[in-house]
Amino acid sequence: MKKIFNLLAIIATLVGYGAISDAQQAGKIFRIGFLDTSTASGIAVLVDAFRQELSKLGWIEGKNFTIEYRFGESKGPERLPELAADLVRLKVDLIVVTGRPTALAAKSATITIPIVMVSVGDPVGLGLVASLARPGGNVTGFSSLAPELNTKRLEILKDAVPKLSRVGLLRQREAGPLQLKELRAAAPALKLKLEEIETQLDAKGLESAFQTAKQKQVKAIMTLATPFFFAERKRIVELAVKYRLPAIYFQKEFVDEGGLMSYGADYDDLYRKAAHYVDRILKGTKPADLPVQQAMKFEFIISLPAAKQIGHTIPYELLARANKVIQ
Repeated sequence: MKKIFNLLAIIATLVGYGAISDAQQAGKIFRIGFLDTSTASGIAVLVDAFRQELSKLGWIEGKNFTIEYRFGESKGPERLPELAADLVRLKVDLIVVTGRPTALAAKSATITIPIVMVSVGDPVGLGLVASLARPGGNVTGFSSLAPELNTKRLEILKDAVPKLSRVGLLRQREAGPLQLKELRAAAPALKLKLEEIETQLDAKGLESAFQTAKQKQVKAIMTLATPFFFAERKRIVELAVKYRLPAIYFQKEFVDEGGLMSYGADYDDLYRKAAHYVDRILKGTKPADLPVQQAMKFEFIISLPAAKQIGHTIPYELLARANKVIQ
C-alpha cells in the first residue's frame, strides 16, 4: 500500500511540473519576425488579414505575441540578408516571409528558426523545401503559383483586347526569373510580342515606364507578380488610366484601386492560412511536418467603370467567365 501511495505522489509531482511548464508556456510572449521586400503601407491590407486571423485563433498582440517587422522599402533584394540576419539576432520564434527574395534571405540566415512562406512561386525549384508533401528542414508555407498564373493573365489580356499583338510587361531587374521564363515562352504561342520594360519603383520611374510603353506602341500592359508592384498598385492603376492602356493585374486589390482586371490567387486567403501555420508551429508542430500547400482560391474580376474610363469595351464572352463583374 505504501508503494502505491509513493507512486501516486510521484505521478502527482510530475503532473504538477507539467502544469507549471504549461503555465510558463502560456505566459510566454512569442516574437514573430515579418520580412517583406516592399513597404509597410503598401502591404498593410494583407498584414491586417494575417493579424485578424491570428486574433481569431486566440493570439493577442502584446499579450502572448509581438511582431518584429522588417521592410525592404522597395529598394531591391540587396537589403534583405541584413534584415533577415537582424531578425535572427533578435532570436524571434518564427519568421514569416512574403515571397521568393525574402524566403531565400531568411533561409540563408537560419536553418533552425521556423520560416513560414506566404506566397512563393516554386519553393521546390528554389531549393527552399525538399518537396511539397515533405518539406523537411525549417521552411514550410504556401505557394501562390505566380509563374503559371502569369500565362493565364496573358491569355485573358489577349481575349480582352481584340487584335492585340504587342503587350508591355513592367518588370524589375533580377525580379521574377521564373515568371519571366513562363511569359517569354507563352507570348509567341499566343502570337504576342512581349515588350519588357525595366521599371524603377518611384513616381518618376513608373511614369517613364508607361511613356516607354506608349513609345513601343503596346496596346495593353501587365506587371510581374511581385510585392514591389503590389505596394505601388495605386500609382500603377492611375498611370494605366492616364495612358488609356487596358491592363490585367495579379491581385484583386489593384481593381479595388480602380484597375481594369485582375486574375490570380486570393492573397487575403493565403495570408489567413499562413496565420494557421504560425499558430500550429508556435504550439509545437515542426515545419517539416507541415506540407507546403498550393493556392486553391483564384479570382477573375473585371471592372466596367474602369473600362469606361479608358474607353474600352470588354467582350461579353470574357465577362461571362469572370467570378465578379463590378458594374
